[in-house]
Amino acid sequence: MQVAIDTSEFNYLPAQAQAMGVPVPSVRRVTLPLPDGRHVSALRFGEETPRVTLLHGAGLNAHTWDTTVLALQHPVLAIDLAGHGDSSWRGDVDYSPRTLALDVAAALDAWTDGPQLVVGQSLGGLTGAALAATRPDLVSGLIVVDITPGIDTSAGPAALREFYAGPTDFATRDELVDRAIAFGFGGARSDTERGVFLNTRVRDDGRVEWKHHFAHLAAQTLAAHDPGDVAAPSPLHATGWQDLAETTAAVTLVRALDGFVSEVDAKEFGERLPHARVTAIRATHNVQETAPAELASLISSSLATRGM
Repeated sequence: MQVAIDTSEFNYLPAQAQAMGVPVPSVRRVTLPLPDGRHVSALRFGEETPRVTLLHGAGLNAHTWDTTVLALQHPVLAIDLAGHGDSSWRGDVDYSPRTLALDVAAALDAWTDGPQLVVGQSLGGLTGAALAATRPDLVSGLIVVDITPGIDTSAGPAALREFYAGPTDFATRDELVDRAIAFGFGGARSDTERGVFLNTRVRDDGRVEWKHHFAHLAAQTLAAHDPGDVAAPSPLHATGWQDLAETTAAVTLVRALDGFVSEVDAKEFGERLPHARVTAIRATHNVQETAPAELASLISSSLATRGM
């Protein structure tokens, strides 16, 4: 295990914690080499062994959970999925949940010593389901945030495809902030600036580019709502239902009232998984960013239920 020495990515935490009136937890970046030459990276919050693992959605990274982690005040592991954040891109461009879950399993084998409450948003939720189905020993519970298998998210990806259809590199981060705000993806400019900083890197030539591979694949990868088929599943393929059906851990679906999961989708989830809990939070699709306190409270309740 290698620990990164660049801590500039944590410069935003003190101000966020102060605004929330909570202490800043210890945090460090950890990196695990994988057998195929790639690596998986993550943020480890707290000194104790984590019992909560957080998996972000497509086009995001582990820092999307920062505010939720501050609200939670519990040791957690927030993983950068393959092709995102500081984890390696895949040469085969396979970012389907079952493939992503292999790296997550390797990370949990290396960095944890007990089953995790896995919280996955969007693509991370389906990845969590794939992990729970194949490695039940690693998952004590699963919280799926604003996604169901095969969901029609055409409105979201359509806007994202247009957003990423332009250049893949920029002269400054300010250009990206302006572009995000123009497309309606940003909130307050300060929040957008933070998000852009944590999701981009400066190349050797001085140009700024997105860290995640999805931005460089644009329409190809963001057509994730296409059901695909069993031989070539997309990240939102309906075979995710099989993973959920094979999950023995307790499952909770969090529906964002202003997100992607409709009442009909949530009802189908409950009918397919009658033992699952379905709840709703007033938030947009990125619940961890727009309703962090509410999500943290739900996670805390789930931990208490499991005596963790």
